[in-house]
Amino acid sequence: MTKVTPETMDWDNLGFAYVDTGKRYRAYYKDGAWSPGSIETDKMVTISESSNVLHYGQTCFEGLKAYRTKDGAIQLFRPDENAKRMNRSAEKLLMPAFPEEWFVEAVHQVVAANADWVPPYGTGASLYIRPVMFGIGDGIGVVPADEYIFSVFVMPVGPYFKGGLKPGNFVISDYDRAAPRGTGSQKVAGNYAASLQPGMLAKKAGYADAIYLDPETHSKIEEVGAANFFGITADNHLVTPQSPSILPSITKYSILHLAQERFEMTVEEGDVYVDQLDRFVEAGACGTAAVITPIGSITAGETVYRFTEGDQAGPKLKALYEELVGIQYGDRPAPEGWIQKVEIS
Repeated sequence: MTKVTPETMDWDNLGFAYVDTGKRYRAYYKDGAWSPGSIETDKMVTISESSNVLHYGQTCFEGLKAYRTKDGAIQLFRPDENAKRMNRSAEKLLMPAFPEEWFVEAVHQVVAANADWVPPYGTGASLYIRPVMFGIGDGIGVVPADEYIFSVFVMPVGPYFKGGLKPGNFVISDYDRAAPRGTGSQKVAGNYAASLQPGMLAKKAGYADAIYLDPETHSKIEEVGAANFFGITADNHLVTPQSPSILPSITKYSILHLAQERFEMTVEEGDVYVDQLDRFVEAGACGTAAVITPIGSITAGETVYRFTEGDQAGPKLKALYEELVGIQYGDRPAPEGWIQKVEIS
């Protein structure tokens, strides 16, 4: 099999799949301290068969991107927020914090080391960055591990929407994504494992993905697949769910800021009841991969709530999408502190 290289990459036809770019960052925790991290070339990790991550799921991760600007520079979007969120996840699983400044520096290092893999400006593609931390070592008791690996690897990925912002149709799931006072607000592996079956069932039924309700009352929307929900009313009011079992999306909070500051919208985090969805004229899901996914309809039992006419995103949602993507690719001014330039030696 021919090895893919930046020179042979078809930048205009990238999907979302793993690519071994040859260089990743790793740091190791042992004897109560993190070692200085460094760039490594081996994608394989050798761990004990009794490693905590394999039995008790002691692992958390993040997702962010690097973007090529029109002038050829490379920039990151709010990596400091990913550092903070990862440590909140680590704290929940009794894992050691990875210093936030080290996290940000690790992301800069691995992107710089793989600079040739950052897709060209204008392709709509980007470099996806996956930091991950997991418990290793010899142990079998249900207790936190004594040793950990922190790793950051990258891969070029294509634009989520091929052919434009096309709305998807979603269905309310009968399954719960997370427990009321569990790990729903942390980016941990178990949450995603729990979503595989309901997501598969939704897609087999012809929907884009499943929508999860609050696990206590099953009356309020919480998440859309692996993304956050938001709805927009006719009077320019943007509402997104608030719950202790929702992952706090960096993309969502960026959208809330832009909606309020640049589009003079009223924003609110609060309850989004399924039986009141008809108050929204537009709806979307947001996250790192797609930025914004337009929601065409939501099926709740025998009721179908529709938010678009035809196959195009609504005007307010489209404007928010273009503003945020414009910031990420350097075409529109960013709020202070949102963008970090990657220095290439």
